[in-house]
Parts: sequence; structure tokens; C-alpha cells
Amino acid sequence: MKVYLLCNAHIDPMWQWDWEEGAASAVSTFRCAADFCEEFDGFVFNHNEALLYRWIEEYEPALFQRIVRLVKEGKWRIMGGWTLQPDCNLPSGESIIGHIQDGNAYFEEKFGIRPHVAVNVDSFGHSRGLVQILRKCGYDGYLFMRPQEHLLTLPSDDFLWEGYGGESIVTHRINHWYNAPLGQAAEKIASLVERGEKERKDTLLILWGVGDHGGGPSRVDIRAIEQLSSRLAAEGKAELQHAGAEEYFRTLNPAALPVYSKSLHHSMQGCYSSQVRIKQENRRLENQLAFCKAIGSAAQMNGAAAYPRETIERATRDLCFAQFHDLLPGSSIRDVEEMGLRLMSHARHELSEARARMFFALSQGQKKAEEGTIPI
Repeated sequence: MKVYLLCNAHIDPMWQWDWEEGAASAVSTFRCAADFCEEFDGFVFNHNEALLYRWIEEYEPALFQRIVRLVKEGKWRIMGGWTLQPDCNLPSGESIIGHIQDGNAYFEEKFGIRPHVAVNVDSFGHSRGLVQILRKCGYDGYLFMRPQEHLLTLPSDDFLWEGYGGESIVTHRINHWYNAPLGQAAEKIASLVERGEKERKDTLLILWGVGDHGGGPSRVDIRAIEQLSSRLAAEGKAELQHAGAEEYFRTLNPAALPVYSKSLHHSMQGCYSSQVRIKQENRRLENQLAFCKAIGSAAQMNGAAAYPRETIERATRDLCFAQFHDLLPGSSIRDVEEMGLRLMSHARHELSEARARMFFALSQGQKKAEEGTIPI
């Protein structure tokens, strides 16, 4: 049996804490992960979410440069490629594309990397409409966890997810938690290997690393995994390999997978009836952003004004942040809700100024109203 170990650190940038504390957790976790990548041969760390890398780049530039080097050396993997892990139920398709475009543009610019497996392990369900978006954005794999086995029965943890338009994508549901308590990673891996033997699995993907409030890998866990790896190899039971999601997905044959043709629902559905202001502001901002893109395009094509690219990129990033899977559904503390409302208010104000500039630029040079008429 070949076992791919995906070490990660599930870091909620905000949840039961504010974003400043989330940024501090990201810096601390990335420092430790970089140390272990340099200390242990064969160890690989994985992380997604461009938002967190931007924080590292701004608040600890020297650490960021270490990560750039480790990515080039293959010891650190850029995972997923999105701005963050958003809610995948309420945002519009245009918003999901914004997450993908913003994240991938950042990772390509800074690391020369574009992942081909999208990762949303903690989002509260996944609309079937994602399939078409993922495929047309260049993804060939999708990794998720919620809803779990007790909430949704699937034909297999590995399956071909079919979308509305006929596209399909290879998909894997994590049948265990995406992390492991400190000092218990090897125990978790051994248990899942035993389960895989009973189910006659040829390959396994196992995620580990302390999560939610950061943490990721630890020295005690890495050493325990090394001992477990030696034991399993000597017994001829399994070969453990530190890897990223892409390595596991390359072992899957799409033609041999069962097909699932529905949305991946439901999980944490009670959240969607809470904190209504966040949901209202999200839709207002989505609509305003779409309108600003349209009027900006009209102004550019008519030679009236330059497309407000920087304003739209900033507003898109604010919207992405506000669509985080513990913010938009309404599962965070009140301070986080207030932060999300401020963020979207800021974006809407900037967009209103850009929209006015485009409108008045397009209005210039109109003919004077004729006598007895009222111009509109």
C-alpha cells in the first residue's frame, strides 16, 4: 500500500478570534514549518490560501523568501491556489471565479506555481455548479471534507463529480479529519493504514497537522512518523511518503471511478439563517462589483476612461475575505461579523467612486437638450 501523507496547517484567518490574531498564527506556523522543511529530509509541508502568504510577505519578508526557496526545492507545496477557502453555497459563480483568479495570479507571480487540485476542506457544502467553474479554470481535481460520511452517503471517497454542463472532475472526500492533535499524527496514520488494509486499498491520502488556530507540523510528530514508516516498511504493510495532493490524484483513474451527479450538501445548514447583515451586504457588493466591471468596460471601449482595474482588484479581494467559510455563513464571533461588514462597506464605497467616474466620463460630450425636453 502506498500512503501519501499531506502535512498541512488548517489556519482559519478569523473565527473565534479576529484577523490580527489569525495573522499572528500564520506567521508562527509558517516559521515552524519552514524550520522543519529545512531540518528533516523528505518532509513536505503544504498550504493554500493566498491571503496568508500575503500576510507573511508583508509582516515577515525574510520568512517569505525562505518559503520561496523551499517551494523551488520541492519541500513546500502551494496547495489549492485560491485566495482562501470560501463558503461554496452563497457566493455567485462570478465570485468563485474571483477567488480562483486572484489566488492563482498571486501564486504564479510570486512562486511560478499554479495548482491543479482545488482544496476546500472546511467549506460547508459544495454546489454542483462548481464543477464547470473548476474545469474551465484549469483544475482536474477537487479535495473536500464536508459533508462527512454521517451526513452524505457517496459511492466512494474517490469519485467523478459530474456538473450541470456535462463536465466532470476527479474528487476525493477526506474520510477522516483534516488535521491531528499534537503528538497523535502517527497514531492516526497507523489506524487509517489498518483500515485501508481491511478495505484492500492500494493507495491512501492522509492529512495531518495541528489546525484551526495554526500549528501544523511538530518535531515530535515528524519523528514518530519516521519510526512508524520504518516499522510499516519492515513489515511489508505500507510505504509512507510525504507529498502534496497532486501526487495522490495522479494515481486515480477517472474511467474507473463511480459518478456522482448532485451537489455535495448539507453541512452546518443552521449557520445560513444567522447574521443576516453579512449575507445582505455580500449580495449588494457582488452586484455592485459586477456593475462596476460592466460600466468600466464600456468606458474603456468607448475611449472615455481607463478601466478601474486596481479598484476592482481591491474590491474583489475584500469580497473574497468576507466570503470566508466561517464569516459569510455566520459562524464567527460578533467582532468578526463587524469586521466583515466594515470590509464590504469599504469596497462598496471605492466601487461607488469608480462607478461615478465611469458614468460622468461616458456622459461627456452629449448634445444639448432641445427646447421643451428634459434630458435623462
